[in-house]
Formats: sequence, structure tokens, C-alpha cells
Amino acid sequence: MLDIATAYNKYEFLGNDFLTWTWFLIENDHNISSILDSKDAVTLKVGNSIVLENKLGDKSKEKITIKGDQAGLEEGTTALKKGAFVTQINLICKINEDEYKFTIKGDSFNITGLKTPKTDLSGNEDEIEGLVLEKASFCFKIFEIIDTLFLKYIEQRTSDDWNNKGLQEIKAWIGSF
Repeated sequence: MLDIATAYNKYEFLGNDFLTWTWFLIENDHNISSILDSKDAVTLKVGNSIVLENKLGDKSKEKITIKGDQAGLEEGTTALKKGAFVTQINLICKINEDEYKFTIKGDSFNITGLKTPKTDLSGNEDEIEGLVLEKASFCFKIFEIIDTLFLKYIEQRTSDDWNNKGLQEIKAWIGSF
């Protein structure tokens, strides 16, 4: 059995690979609801920031950060062509009519800056417990979507068809820029 540090170092690429795959799904208009086998209408969009990293041969790294609501992703697509991976991405997730915004980091799967749908705070103190539970359920929805999406990615990544189909589709997408 691998100790935790060895396992982390051996498989640390998976988080960044997953975020790059997620960007690929978004840019190619894949039906996220069907990938997740969800009854709800789930859509993902790239939000206002994306960070890419390219490891260079001499142990140095090139880091590309794109921020802004109207920022173009041309630098990011150029970085992908040079071998970079997404290390952090801001996503906008719509579940039916509810919109969530958050950033996810590839190395740790930390979700930061989660903005959930608004809750009605006009009630009295007796309703506070219900509001807290509602906010918690919003958070769990996002965790469930990311967990399920990661599971689908791992299923595809470990399938016999990955090198012939999945990887080739991503390479074709990167080559199309």
C-alpha cells in the first residue's frame, strides 16, 4: 500500500487533468446533465478566471492566469497547445433555475468562493435553522455534482477506450485553436 505522500505525488496530475477535461466538456457543449445521469437540467460555464500551468523541463513552471468577466481565453488555449493543464477554474453551474458560482483547484479539489442561490432572509428568528439547512443543501448539491463529474471522468480515463477516443477528442479540440 502506498503511503499518502507517495500516492499524492504519483497521482497529483489527476486533478489538473480533470479540470482540463471539464473545460473541454464545456467548450464542446457536452450535455452535462446526461453525463451526470441527472434528472435536473445542469449546465456549466467557465466563469471569470482560469489558471493554467505548464511544467518546463528544468523544474520551472509557466503559470498563465486569465481573469475578468469579458476576458478572452486565447492565452489559455495557446498554453494548452504548449502542454499546459488547468490548475484552477472558476465555474458557473446552473441547476434548473438556480445559479452557483465557485472556484475549484485541481491539486486539492478545494472549492472556494461558493456563491449559492439567494435565500429569503426576511423571516423571523425561528426560521433561521431552516435557512441554514437550505444553504447547506445548496452546498451539498455542488459537492455532489463535482464528485459525480469526477467519477465519470475517472471511469472514462481508466477505460480501455481512453487512448483511442477520449484523449484523441481532447487533442483534436486543443489542435483546433
